[in-house]
Amino acid sequence: MTDIADEHEHDPHATLTGERVFWADEAADAVEARGGDDPLVVKGGISPSGVPHLGNMNEIMRGHYVAAALRERGHDVRQLFTSDDRDPLRGLPRKLADLDGDIVDLGDVNAGALGRNLGHPYTDIPDPFGCCDSYGAHFSNLIERSADRLGVDVETVSNTELYEGGTFETVTRDLLANADDARDLLGEYQDKVDETYVPFNPICENCGKVTETVTAIDADAGTVDYECTDMDAGDQTIEGCGHRGTATLREGKLPWRFEWPAQWQVLGVDFEPFGKDHAEGSWPSGADIATTLLGIQPPTPMVYEWFTLDGEPFSSSAGNVVLVSDVLDLVDRDVLRYFFAKDPKRARDFSIERIDLLVDEFDRFERLYYDEVEDASERERERADRVYPFVVGSVPDERPIRLPYTFAAVLGMTEDPELREEIARREGHIPEAASEGGVEAALERVERARTWAERTDNQYNYRIERETMPDVAIGGETAAALDDLATFIEETDPDGETLQGEVYETAKRHDIDIGDFFATGYRLFFDEEQGPKLGQFLADLDRTFVVKRLRREE
Repeated sequence: MTDIADEHEHDPHATLTGERVFWADEAADAVEARGGDDPLVVKGGISPSGVPHLGNMNEIMRGHYVAAALRERGHDVRQLFTSDDRDPLRGLPRKLADLDGDIVDLGDVNAGALGRNLGHPYTDIPDPFGCCDSYGAHFSNLIERSADRLGVDVETVSNTELYEGGTFETVTRDLLANADDARDLLGEYQDKVDETYVPFNPICENCGKVTETVTAIDADAGTVDYECTDMDAGDQTIEGCGHRGTATLREGKLPWRFEWPAQWQVLGVDFEPFGKDHAEGSWPSGADIATTLLGIQPPTPMVYEWFTLDGEPFSSSAGNVVLVSDVLDLVDRDVLRYFFAKDPKRARDFSIERIDLLVDEFDRFERLYYDEVEDASERERERADRVYPFVVGSVPDERPIRLPYTFAAVLGMTEDPELREEIARREGHIPEAASEGGVEAALERVERARTWAERTDNQYNYRIERETMPDVAIGGETAAALDDLATFIEETDPDGETLQGEVYETAKRHDIDIGDFFATGYRLFFDEEQGPKLGQFLADLDRTFVVKRLRREE
């Protein structure tokens, strides 16, 4: 067996060196160096559990970019995503998602469909929403829809179908014929492996649960005898029914540590990205099982760092999730694809609260590609030139019109589409000669930014009273201060920070309480007692309207 200390040959951290401007090129280099015939197979995978959230798309998107880099070199590539849907349900998720991507609490659906089926394979559990063949099929359907929304063509492969169709049968028979060697090898990686361990988990013919207790093996006949015993599932125990029976190799599953390399064999996998948890866990044992027991070459590995959601780990069980469909309500597809094109070796936070920063970063990245950024390093320019075509797919001859995201959020404070366009043109964000289609596409960002403001209830979640002048009682000194502020804006066209400072200074010069002065501004523009940071807000609005409103002109 392989010496654990001598595993540099299969070091999953060695694939990406950081020398190339695009990490997918380094991964493609490693795939070609490994060898392999077309079609090359790029794979990811997941066990259905809870909500298929944005974090689960890491493997699909990372694989997509590597597949694209290989296709660019002339290779025929299949991108697969395995649903480990033969796994048993070990606990009840707090959240689920319907096929439209709407997240619901467990109590809002047929929770009994899950509660009564703990320990059963996902594909044997009724869909709690009643729309798909099983809970496992529902989850896979959501994965496929998320990939499609991101423009990724991926083939979903069901583990259950691989077992029931006999695809896994030969590799399972070989492992059981060498069960002692399999047990000894796994024992080098896991302490809990004892002399009774068998690398096969039958499904009880009596209660339908997966059991881990095999009492006899007949590899030639392709059967195992079993007893349905209790299963440890985190902080709970799933009770077995005690039934003793016989199962064929199509009536059960391999444990994960063996199932993963078995997938590599039966699917001919050439490349697979995975999270850092697998890099120190199931990858070393999987590579050893592949070379020592199965006699195959492991795929080229690539480790990616996890990312958090607004500073907290993604967790379906805890309900801290966001779906691809949720994010695409806030940003256009290319912005999200750009996020996944960034260096996989760096941990990142995906912040819904500050998604405006990601949009700004993408906009600058796009301008770099079109050579419209002066203060950029040569490395930045090279990266944009290389990566941008992968992000957008089809590169337009001219840069698309992009409204600054927070400016779009300000435009979202009014519902009048013609006024939105008028303000955007007046502020120089829409060129005079822009096509109708280009303008329409640019203004789509307004609705997304408006949704962001409402969903996060941030400083842009207000509606401007443009049509009518709010009835605001304004005293003489306050009126003079507002007139002075209007003149300052009219003559200097200040940025947000400068204008915020001038609001304070104007109040001081007229000896007005600053809180009262801000409240007057909020009532004038929103007919509310409070609102966003006033200076920044007024700077983002069209100057003509701001000046007229401060002067109380209809």
